[in-house]
Amino acid sequence: MTTGEMKRIVLARHIVGAPTPEDFRLETLPIPVLEDGQLLIANRYISCDPGTRSRLSPGASYAPPLQPGAMVDGFAVGEVIESRHPRFAAGDLVMGTGWATHMVSNGRGYLSKVPDLGVPLSLWNGILGVPGMTAWFGLKRVAQLRAGERVLVTSAAGPVGATAGQLAKLWGASKVVGIAGGKEKCRWLTEECGFDAALDYKAPNFEARFAEASADGWDVLFDNVGNASIDRALPVMRMKGRIVVSGQVADYNLTPAEAPGIHNTLEFIGKRLRMEGMVVFDDLPQFPAAQAELAGLIRDGLVQYREEIFDGIDSLPAAFCGLFSGASFGRRLIRL
Repeated sequence: MTTGEMKRIVLARHIVGAPTPEDFRLETLPIPVLEDGQLLIANRYISCDPGTRSRLSPGASYAPPLQPGAMVDGFAVGEVIESRHPRFAAGDLVMGTGWATHMVSNGRGYLSKVPDLGVPLSLWNGILGVPGMTAWFGLKRVAQLRAGERVLVTSAAGPVGATAGQLAKLWGASKVVGIAGGKEKCRWLTEECGFDAALDYKAPNFEARFAEASADGWDVLFDNVGNASIDRALPVMRMKGRIVVSGQVADYNLTPAEAPGIHNTLEFIGKRLRMEGMVVFDDLPQFPAAQAELAGLIRDGLVQYREEIFDGIDSLPAAFCGLFSGASFGRRLIRL
């Protein structure tokens, strides 16, 4: 029987505007005694996900909002250290959830074993986890990408956007252009990730460069930013273009009244456009096959990734808040 203490991050108060570390609280609890059918996981990596922000205030999201005092349930990868569950044994590596050093699970929900695919463990909480699967199924299921099409990716240096752009090229897109903030991010996209071009939204000539890059239009917009980003692209979408609404990092901290609207809706009629939001857990049964194929692309050097590693669970709130200041460059992970 494992004894000792565990630490977890809980929501201290509902968040208004941009999150701050003071919106969270670190708690220390005894590790509970396992009951039949339970297992104890020691988390090794916890991720910072922009989408978590949508659950930290009252209001609509794809999942119910968290209440103050509740543990934040971000994604994690860890090791089973004790088990009274028939499908899991001590030593198993698993993907799960929870902003905590340890988690007790009944084996249901978002919990699965990590197969040995010859890649670092951290990738299962990044490019082989929710971000990579969002890129994969956003292109395959939602966008229904076809060879020869032109693809525009926003927040392209983030883990979802960078993976989506690289996969689009591998799957035959004729041109892939990313939008990112800063010269170094844009350089990485073109020189290391194979994007045809990258546009720096912080540059004074961004609008001119966007118009130039969009002269031949876009078949697919893979958007991770929000309403203003979508509205900008609508007039330059091609006939029967598809818009994947993957995330809204620019709008998560805004109230509905503060968020910009989408005004160019006439484009949907004339061009027969389709816009669809996605929650990647709809594709959960197909994860293993996609993860195996993507791991092979990573091992072969065909898909690149970046990670930002922070140490200790107490670093998690500040690392999460930094996602919304433009400071992040790569998948933000907390190493325990």
